[in-house]
Amino acid sequence: MQLRAFPPFAGFLGLALLLLCLVPAQAQLFETKATQAFMIDADTGTVLFSKDADKPIPPASMAKLMTMEVVFNAIKSGRLKLDDTFVVSENAWRKGGAPSGTSTMFAKLKSAIRLEDLIQGVTVQAANDGCIVIAEGMAGSEDSFAAQMTERARQIGLKTSTFVNSTGLPADGQQTTVRELALLALHLWRNYPDFYRYYGLKDFTWNKISQRNRNPLLAMDIGADGLAVGASEVSGFGIVASVGHNGTRVIMAMSGLANDKERAEEARKLLDWGARSFEKTEIFAKDEVVGEAQVFGGAKSGVTLKAKGPIDIFLPITNRDKLTARIVYTGPVAAPVEEGQPVGALRVWIGDTLSQETPLFAAESIGVGTLPQRALDAVKELAIGWLR
Repeated sequence: MQLRAFPPFAGFLGLALLLLCLVPAQAQLFETKATQAFMIDADTGTVLFSKDADKPIPPASMAKLMTMEVVFNAIKSGRLKLDDTFVVSENAWRKGGAPSGTSTMFAKLKSAIRLEDLIQGVTVQAANDGCIVIAEGMAGSEDSFAAQMTERARQIGLKTSTFVNSTGLPADGQQTTVRELALLALHLWRNYPDFYRYYGLKDFTWNKISQRNRNPLLAMDIGADGLAVGASEVSGFGIVASVGHNGTRVIMAMSGLANDKERAEEARKLLDWGARSFEKTEIFAKDEVVGEAQVFGGAKSGVTLKAKGPIDIFLPITNRDKLTARIVYTGPVAAPVEEGQPVGALRVWIGDTLSQETPLFAAESIGVGTLPQRALDAVKELAIGWLR
């Protein structure tokens, strides 16, 4: 049995747009200098842009998003409070503090710092000392905390991201992808609205030293309110960012830029394009039949399919001819078929990017057919099954 495409289905809200079964790959609708990039609509998770999005890369300082996810989850579950305090060890001070020459909040050795202040140090200043203080306070050591980061990544659906430390500083075996960084950012925005706001703070002062947020997009007046930047010798300059514009929000991650100036400009251009170049359109109402799947050995030769609710897609405002879609399922579906049974999915492409996948379910029950009906289906399978 293999994946099959169902023939083109019905019209498209008056648009002269055909949803084709077999369409050659199209070029991207947007060009970027980033070697890896991934962008989604935050409300629906629809993929708006993808370029080599699953290539493993070192996360650099963008790993701190996972550090904060572990912290936010602990606070949300009641295991930690914002007023809890953690002590700055010599290890945290030397490895991530003033002596390290890296991003720091300049925490004083052996001082006790409130968790909320550490969070602001990490989200605004990308403070390595803040990360290590938190890691040691929560797990006893940074190694143990990094193991928790990886475990938590798997729990929220990140299959590639693996962490060796809390800071993102270079370490063998530490990796992520721009797809998973964007999905992590989406997870933070959806699940921790009370804490997400820290990423939009313009500056933070600690130990009488004020530092501006390291995210260059916050000063561009484009609706950006997060999230993180990073750079490594292996993968170049990267960024994870989110922009709200006219009631929509797009989240993006990119890597492989040559310098911080190019990173800021390419991120701004991609986010601006994503926020302005699509419009949400309902193509199927709730309970509307989307198409049909072939049935083997049933009282009927096909079963109608529908989604659990309405199906919305994001249409490119221009280049609508780049949009294609098809119903895919493993088939033919063996009878009996129960109403509500998962059957396949509606997949939508924008250019050569798989933008959206909506599960489809049987809209009716189909009983087992008569002996002649089953015999005829068997003959059909023998004759044409090998073509699939």
